[in-house]
Amino acid sequence: MTDPTTEGTVTERGRSRGWVSLYAAAFALMLAAGAVLVVTSLGSLQSTRLLWVSALLSIAAIVVSVGSVVVPKR
Repeated sequence: MTDPTTEGTVTERGRSRGWVSLYAAAFALMLAAGAVLVVTSLGSLQSTRLLWVSALLSIAAIVVSVGSVVVPKR
């Protein structure tokens, strides 16, 4: 019989999932996407190129954040 209070907890070192460095990279990408979006809006949306850059940075942040959870730590 298992103890329900410890079920799902990580007791051994190295069995946890997620890379903090990848979380930080994803956060930095989202900050960059937001900054590009602000710069674009201050420029009165004269070009859609920066909107595409912001969208690509956001997509990259999503991919990196999902990867930080999917890729197991060593």
